[in-house]
Amino acid sequence: MTITKAKPEHSKLIATLGKQTFFESHGHSASKKDVANFISKTYNEATVLKEFENKNSLYHLLYVDQTLAGFSKIQLQTPNINISDQNITKLDRIYLLEAFHGKQLGARLLDFNIKLSKQNNQNGLWLVVWVDNHKAINFYKKKGFEIVGVYDFKISETHSNPNHVMFLKH
Repeated sequence: MTITKAKPEHSKLIATLGKQTFFESHGHSASKKDVANFISKTYNEATVLKEFENKNSLYHLLYVDQTLAGFSKIQLQTPNINISDQNITKLDRIYLLEAFHGKQLGARLLDFNIKLSKQNNQNGLWLVVWVDNHKAINFYKKKGFEIVGVYDFKISETHSNPNHVMFLKH
């Protein structure tokens, strides 16, 4: 397993992987049309490329034997209304292809991002997770995250999914 920092030239790769992993984990969370529209708007090369312009956004790629298995994106210095701590990081995305689930790779990628957050003098790491994604919620709780609030994740103009805001204080 190798984790490498992504560069703007990886935008197409991230977009392709983002489409697949989002569909695998959330494809049943809304209508097919709403999910398809969200994926096409969020996971396209131009949108991902633009995200690299923000110096506080850091993408990383996870490889297993030269095969791209997942990716993460954190945003340093990103406050949350549910968290009083300052200098905190948002774990914006952490996705792993289903074929690589159950191999502790997600845990290693999360640990990497926790360490990266600490190295950047952040006081904690927060994320949002769909309330029906029990597997992910349990995973984050085992890592020490606590539910600290709620967030409506907007899939489309007519559909939002309820999410937990979870926080891990460093």
